[in-house]
Amino acid sequence: MLDEEEITYFISLLKQEDVPKKGFVLREGHLCKNISYINSGLLRAYAPDKEGREATIMFAVADWWITDMFCFINQQPAMLFIEAVENSSVFHLQKNDLDKLYSKVPKFEKFFRIIMQNAYIREQLRGMQNLSLSAEERYNNFVIKYPQIVKQVTQKKIASYLGITPEFLSAIRKNKTK
Repeated sequence: MLDEEEITYFISLLKQEDVPKKGFVLREGHLCKNISYINSGLLRAYAPDKEGREATIMFAVADWWITDMFCFINQQPAMLFIEAVENSSVFHLQKNDLDKLYSKVPKFEKFFRIIMQNAYIREQLRGMQNLSLSAEERYNNFVIKYPQIVKQVTQKKIASYLGITPEFLSAIRKNKTK
């Protein structure tokens, strides 16, 4: 449990930003200085391929954290775009401030370690599902696991997350309603 001084210190490190729909929290090639907490709204991290098609890496809803983790940890230019799917409010925490937070309030090391472990587990399971499940099974799992996201994002963005075309996703959804 945090005391008032620890809470106040943590809050003092956060920088709030309102991000309009289609606005960017991070752009590919820009230095990735922040990890961002979604206070409200919905963000999407994606990477374009050589043909300009977008591959959605992750979605993040209220009460989640998002960044280009490799580039954040190593303070390198981003490999990803992080875009607001809808009007969003986020709190940014810079890498150097996170390091200070770890030193001043060691409880946060455990907090962020658990967040990062859970993110790693989620991505490992997603990778295994992409290798072992059909597109229809992956879509069904997505709908069960993230029903709020299904309601908030376009079929095209869901398809890019699942690694399929929007047309194929449309066919899956059509078969599901039969």
